[in-house]
Amino acid sequence: MFTRFAMTAAVLAAMAVPALAQGRPDARAMTCDQVLGLIDQRGAAVLTTGQYTYDRYVADRRFCMMEETTRKVSITTRDTDRCRVNLCELDERDTLWRPGWQ
Repeated sequence: MFTRFAMTAAVLAAMAVPALAQGRPDARAMTCDQVLGLIDQRGAAVLTTGQYTYDRYVADRRFCMMEETTRKVSITTRDTDRCRVNLCELDERDTLWRPGWQ
């Protein structure tokens, strides 16, 4: 019984290693069309944008938290410095989710 458990755990761990090794996609190594296609395909994607920076970009507001809205931002890709993508941010107009609202 323990042997079967250990064998199953080892197989699952081995399957997880390639996923961990892949890391997150680097927007700087992709074209803008590839970035937009990836976000559209997944609905949301965490992308590396610099040596120490990354963020989560979304296809539209459905992929944000309830109290958030989208804002267009530009990121650098292989073919342009102005690839326009959506970023979730707190909706300042929504007073229901602000701390201390009355």
